[in-house]
Amino acid sequence: MFRFFKKREEVFHKLIQEQASITYEGLRLLVKYLEAPAPEIAEQLALKEKEADETRRILIDELNRTFVTPFDREDIFALSRSIDDVIDYADSTVSEMAILNVSSTPFMARMAALLKDAAYEIYQAVLRLQKHPAVATEHAQRAKALENRVEGVYREAVADLFKGPEDVHHIVEMLKLREVYRHLSNAADRGDEAANIIADIVVKKT
Repeated sequence: MFRFFKKREEVFHKLIQEQASITYEGLRLLVKYLEAPAPEIAEQLALKEKEADETRRILIDELNRTFVTPFDREDIFALSRSIDDVIDYADSTVSEMAILNVSSTPFMARMAALLKDAAYEIYQAVLRLQKHPAVATEHAQRAKALENRVEGVYREAVADLFKGPEDVHHIVEMLKLREVYRHLSNAADRGDEAANIIADIVVKKT
């Protein structure tokens, strides 16, 4: 019986790890896209986002069918949702760029690179959550520091946009760019939330 419950607990760790891994791969694709925009990279990212959604659906199904979980089911649900939101915003960033006909900027590239590094730290955190919670906390703290840096670049980007609009065309372009920057900033917010949830889980476990 103990082995059965242990096996069920492993399912949740595996699914969260899979989600974090897919999200990290998605952020790597976002960085590639911003370095050299190409439709095939956008398509690969869209497929990763769908793969992440499917993993989350399976996790929720497991939650609904399982009585014993490795940590609070509310925390499992919230962590899964936050990680999923990160890749959702990565995908929507590319979609918005296509819809608004916006080109990549150095600010976007910097934000995406930091988000990719933060996604890696979140992935490492969930890998260590089960057996090395203290190490998981260290990775979560690194992720939070990186997300804070994203917000710093976001503020730089917005300040640069508002330095001095020259005409109506310039204002329209400014508003388009700010919308894309906002998607990247939202991804950072959701990553920060994931890191906070991991830290909370560790506190409850120890």
